[in-house]
Amino acid sequence: MKQHEKKQYDIRNAAAFKKTTEQWGGLSNMAGGFPVVVNNVAIKSVEALYQACRFPHLPDVQEKILTQGSPMTAKMVGKPFREQSRDDWLAVRILVMKWCLRVKLAQNWDEFSSLLLSTQDMPIVELSNKDDFWGAKPVEQNLYVGVNALGRLLMELREQVTHNKKERFMIVPPLNISQFKLYNQDILPVNKPDSNILAAPQINIFDV
Repeated sequence: MKQHEKKQYDIRNAAAFKKTTEQWGGLSNMAGGFPVVVNNVAIKSVEALYQACRFPHLPDVQEKILTQGSPMTAKMVGKPFREQSRDDWLAVRILVMKWCLRVKLAQNWDEFSSLLLSTQDMPIVELSNKDDFWGAKPVEQNLYVGVNALGRLLMELREQVTHNKKERFMIVPPLNISQFKLYNQDILPVNKPDSNILAAPQINIFDV
């Protein structure tokens, strides 16, 4: 992602999403139905996992995030602690997001890989009214501009899924960064968990 350069997207020719109920909504980190397990901890969404990775030195904050009932509340409950994010957060956040997406894929292979491939070769774009880093913002009708970091990571993952066998994605190694921890424990390689570890279905308030 070259120096976080912004790009233009005509959303008439894109797999664009804003609400999780839309055709491509499952690509959003806010989508329910994609639980994951890391270090035998059941986590209801990759949004919660991503937010918890901000605070490896604050396991109590991680717990607040990971015990929320929806991805949006998981995001919001960590906001008061943002100034205490790991010192290198801005430098590692794209790596962390890429890892979270790989975990989502490994543990929800059938549904998530099918959704990725259904976008064919279209640009994948997260639409936002205010965030032009992870997504893109409108500049005129049907035209959005932004770094679209999440969309570009999803396109990269789609390319990998297209050209590699499923087995390559079934184990996700931990990131090689300092303090990559969950509840004071080093994060271990992630693979597909037993179904009985997975959390119960969650409430999704993102679209209300």
